Amino acid sequence: MKSNILETKYLSISFLVILSQIFCQVSEAGPLRDMISKHRAARQSTAEKTKLPADIQLIQDIPYGKDVRNTMDVYFSPQAKNAPVIFMVHGGAWQMGDKAGKAVIENKVKRWVPQGYVFVSTNYRLVPEVDPLTQVTDIARALAVAQKNASSWGGDPSRFVLIGHSAGSHLVAALASSPSIPQEFGVKPWLGTILLDSEALDVVRIMEAKHPRFYNKVFGQDITYWKSVSPFHLLTVTATKAQFLLVCSSEHKGSCPQANSFADKASRLGIPAKVLEVDMSHKEINKQLGADNLYTQSVESFLATLSKQ
Repeated sequence: MKSNILETKYLSISFLVILSQIFCQVSEAGPLRDMISKHRAARQSTAEKTKLPADIQLIQDIPYGKDVRNTMDVYFSPQAKNAPVIFMVHGGAWQMGDKAGKAVIENKVKRWVPQGYVFVSTNYRLVPEVDPLTQVTDIARALAVAQKNASSWGGDPSRFVLIGHSAGSHLVAALASSPSIPQEFGVKPWLGTILLDSEALDVVRIMEAKHPRFYNKVFGQDITYWKSVSPFHLLTVTATKAQFLLVCSSEHKGSCPQANSFADKASRLGIPAKVLEVDMSHKEINKQLGADNLYTQSVESFLATLSKQ
């Protein structure tokens, strides 16, 4: 009996220790709270199916590689012809998330497909199965396949715009900044890159400062590797000349400083880059894009400048 009591006390103390560690990590930084929120959203995504208007068609799980996560979904109107294409990359702390999440697609698809866009949302392999640099190559493969098949959905392969949110924003930025990956995977030039609230544009800066613990799992301890996946360090005159729009949250402490730093470097290299600071949370920047608000209208103004190219 005494042994059972001691065992129960030990388990209770162990549980409290683990619980306290979790709360300590959550209090460390906003990104970890975002990660937990995204994890819940990812678990709910299959249960919360987005209801689409009848005139929007969906082709699901188009493969671009051998892994089960190497697939994309395409939303389009049967009337689409030579349409611009939005290519969306979800977030999720590099470790979770899904192309069909409501916050990823719902408002964006309902607004822009009726306006004549084709909308592509892609998955990619996740940490710890692969590292972020491999995730960038997944995005490159997916983009190349989407460009190759765009005309069959009514899209124009020369009129792509890339959008990424959070970790997806980092991956898109790394692809757009890389001097070699787009060419290596047969990616054709695209018109613009929209980065939604990334705090990982300068990976070296993040890792050398106090940061959430999960970043160690994602980026490791090697500064050479950090530079290889850091959009700020990758960005050179040989990068894509596609225009950048960097959306950042005034509530997300590290987002706007990194956005401004990246945009300043891009501009010095002759690459057009603008920063749009919005009074929204990290989560709302993704969810509310496409809703009827001033934020969406600002992004549409950027899209309109691309259509004139």
